[in-house]
Amino acid sequence: MSVPLSILDLATIGRGKTVRDALEGSVALARQAEASGYRRVWYAEHHNMRSIASSATSVLIAHIAANTQSIRLGSGGIMLPNHTPLTIAEQFGTLEALHPGRIDLGLGRAPGSDQNTMRALRRDPTAADSFPQDVQELQAFLGSESLIPGVKAIPGEGTDVPLYILGSSLYGATLAAALGLPFGFASHFAPSSLEEAVATYRRTFRPSAQADRPWVIAGVNVVAADTEADAQDQALQARRSRVAHFLAPGETLTPEQADRILESPQGQQLRAMTKYSAVGTPGQVRDQLAEFARHADADELIVVHQSPTLEARLRSVELLADATGLAAA
Repeated sequence: MSVPLSILDLATIGRGKTVRDALEGSVALARQAEASGYRRVWYAEHHNMRSIASSATSVLIAHIAANTQSIRLGSGGIMLPNHTPLTIAEQFGTLEALHPGRIDLGLGRAPGSDQNTMRALRRDPTAADSFPQDVQELQAFLGSESLIPGVKAIPGEGTDVPLYILGSSLYGATLAAALGLPFGFASHFAPSSLEEAVATYRRTFRPSAQADRPWVIAGVNVVAADTEADAQDQALQARRSRVAHFLAPGETLTPEQADRILESPQGQQLRAMTKYSAVGTPGQVRDQLAEFARHADADELIVVHQSPTLEARLRSVELLADATGLAAA
């Protein structure tokens, strides 16, 4: 493939597994990604989700960085309205000081949670309105001149940790273009505005100190296996798990029950969220991703390996790297 590949890891807590199992799995996945030649691994800030262990995102990044050698690591992303810019500058400034040249800071404006969790986070419902100003304040804290007189991020000042604007709409695309920052589109679960958002971003991009040209990262789901039948079966298991998580939380569904829900209007809508997925043998997935990269007009793909077990995800990471020649590159 002509575009670099990266990974979004949700630190998935498998059925019958613990948070520690999930975090140890994330270390194993990052090590496999590093050995296989992926560009970066990012972790998403989610809250109050039983199947995701990456809520303390900067803490997780620190642990993964201490257990790897060279791969870039970052947030995909930090939901900035949940935090003050100074706090995030200090956290990621610390990470950059400990692991220089390896840290990315992807930023989003969604809550990463439901309304009750948002209240538990003490988040002001209007906090997202100041997202553009907060991004600029954060960038200044990480640069050489704070926007708030007399206040510096220590650690953080002068680190120039690279920022990425993440989103699933024209809002993020427009903001990333105006600030001259790379743009990551969440097409792995919100595919509907991909083409329009990327076109808007490229058309309106203004060069900045960080980036002299547009850079688009597009999300895509992947299940690569040794046989097509195995890959399709793993993808089906992932869809069933998604049904249980989103449409029947707290319930234990049989495969037959999950399949019936998948055929319902709600289930069809859930399936549409993962429209952009590459499933099959390594060669099939490579070709599907190449086509998706062209369709998305992407400079980089960030893949979400959706296999239902850690072992299968590690195998998917390895197979895709071999098929695309990442390790050799």
